[in-house]
Amino acid sequence: MKVCVKDFTIEMEIKNNGMEFEVRDNNETHRGDIFVTKTGLTWCGGRTHRDNGQKVTWYKFISWMNEQN
Repeated sequence: MKVCVKDFTIEMEIKNNGMEFEVRDNNETHRGDIFVTKTGLTWCGGRTHRDNGQKVTWYKFISWMNEQN
């Protein structure tokens, strides 16, 4: 997979608008975008608009990741 920062600023703290990452597979096919905000993550598969993406809070994400072990 290839993950790229779409908009990068020097500001270190993630604010309300967050940061957007573009995700492509090894063939450079666009797989989607992930938005990282201070309240959680939003996955937008393909060309899904951010408002229609799948959202998860940081608490749910951390719990899910801890269950993977």
